[in-house]
Amino acid sequence: MAAAIPFWRPDQFAKRRANLAIRQNVLRAMRHYFEGQGFDEVETPALQISPGNETHLHAFTTHFVNHINGDKQTYRLHTSPELAMKKLLIAGAEKIFQLAHVFRNGERSSRHHPEFSMLEWYRVGVRLDVIKQDCVNLIRAAASVAGIKKFVAQGMACDPFAAWETLSVPDAFQKYAGIDLMATVGNTDLLREKVALAGFRASRDDNWDDLFFRVMGEKIEPLLGKTQPTFLTDYPVSMAALARPKRDDPRLAERFELFICGYEIANAFDELTNPEEQLRRFHADMDEKEKIYGERYPIDMDFITALRHGMPDSSGIALGFDRLVMLCAGTEEIENILWAPV
Repeated sequence: MAAAIPFWRPDQFAKRRANLAIRQNVLRAMRHYFEGQGFDEVETPALQISPGNETHLHAFTTHFVNHINGDKQTYRLHTSPELAMKKLLIAGAEKIFQLAHVFRNGERSSRHHPEFSMLEWYRVGVRLDVIKQDCVNLIRAAASVAGIKKFVAQGMACDPFAAWETLSVPDAFQKYAGIDLMATVGNTDLLREKVALAGFRASRDDNWDDLFFRVMGEKIEPLLGKTQPTFLTDYPVSMAALARPKRDDPRLAERFELFICGYEIANAFDELTNPEEQLRRFHADMDEKEKIYGERYPIDMDFITALRHGMPDSSGIALGFDRLVMLCAGTEEIENILWAPV
């Protein structure tokens, strides 16, 4: 196997220079937008006792020795700045954003990197429609400074200046897989039957979530954002993570993901403010993590305590900044838009 060519070689840097110029222009446009909206830019620590409690995310772990008393403490690099930023909302911040370096172990591919840049922002007192409009404004600004009219990737040409599509998860299952998803909620056997009839692999060992993600990953997500950006809304509440249930249908969550050219670009929540429900979800996710991977992470009880103090109604989103730059630069390799890939 040939050795990787070092990024610091002048000939390699020259190939990347135009992409890095696009990255800088997109970064400037992003900051200009948030400044115009009256946001505060914040910086939260990357080292956390709890790196995040989602089942399938894996953190990098390190150990800290307190040289005053000799105590040892285990820390992990955060997989998202979400919990730290929400503590700022509880403290009184109202509009905040952060471009954070985040770290996820075991993720490396043409569109994944173990260290990457995540753009997160939160607004107090608004619903997800305001966050959607932020996305429209930011994505169009990024395309404009990159000098492109369409994003081209994976054989698709997506026009961010056209009207954006909104599609619910149940409608997507019906449209792309012919499956009535809501009829199967809480009934794994029925979903297994429908998934098998639709031509997907379905084994007796699969749970409801396994079957859901198989159809999503194989049949639905690769087709989203084909000609215009797509907001995929109304996820089942079992995939709510840190989102509140929908007010008019508690089987679903107040959550959307944004897709462009089959890439997931962003994930947004109308934020859950119920501390006991959030704690229950954290425990359930860590139980599942331990069952699947044989490990669990500590729960950030400081965050739960802060929620008990009272978190204002708010909405927030995490956007993959590197993936957006990839689309603006017209490359399908994430390392082509990083300053110094590892």
